[in-house]
Amino acid sequence: MKRKLFYSILLILFIAFESVKAQPPKFGNNEEIGLYEKLDSIIPDDIILIDQDSNQVNLKSLINKPTFINFVYYNCPGLCSPLLGGLAEVIDRANIELGKDYQIITISMNEDDRPSVGIQKKKNYVATIKKDIDASQWIWLTGDLKNIHKITDAIGFKFKRDGDDFVHTAAIIAISPKGKITRYLHGTYFLPFDLKMAAVEAADEKSSPTINKILKYCFSYDAKGKTYVMNITKISGTLIMILVAIFFFTVVLKKKPITNNKQK
Repeated sequence: MKRKLFYSILLILFIAFESVKAQPPKFGNNEEIGLYEKLDSIIPDDIILIDQDSNQVNLKSLINKPTFINFVYYNCPGLCSPLLGGLAEVIDRANIELGKDYQIITISMNEDDRPSVGIQKKKNYVATIKKDIDASQWIWLTGDLKNIHKITDAIGFKFKRDGDDFVHTAAIIAISPKGKITRYLHGTYFLPFDLKMAAVEAADEKSSPTINKILKYCFSYDAKGKTYVMNITKISGTLIMILVAIFFFTVVLKKKPITNNKQK
């Protein structure tokens, strides 16, 4: 009986470890693609990008208040539209004022994008915002590949070109007035409270760890489908391991009651 129990436990453990081991890398087959947090890092002083008027601007010089940086490309068929839509929505819902309390900088990761296209896309998203805002404080920038990589590397945003498209993740990154990375807000939907707290922390030069790491654990980015999907393999493997541990401690290690087998 003990031998059968032993082999049963080994079989369950084997299945559990294989389930966890078999799960795909978090961002498809390329582990370099994703967002690697660099809290408290300072963005470089020498990043030169192009504004909507086709003028060269120093990125660091634009940051004089809490700033939320995000990366898109203009012909993106996947995550970029939900991300920009999520930004427009949270601007509308948050009880902090764009331009006064914070600003947003949208940077294209595609060196072939032109400011004229960005102007029109910006108009489309600003038009969805119902309250009055200072639209000039949602800044859209393009640039050459060298400077794009300077800022994406500094922030930890890893992407890859795939023909005319780009494989990437979605997030906004809070930057303090002194250029320090203070928080990462992952995904395409943002709560007004989270935006406000991130802006307040950035204004005080305080960094805060990401609060939704459990979501990052449970969801993976599907590069082919350009969306986030629940990682069933990872979740089920973890649950199996927990159940095995519970079974082991409650059954195998449970002390048997002492009985007196002596016949009277």
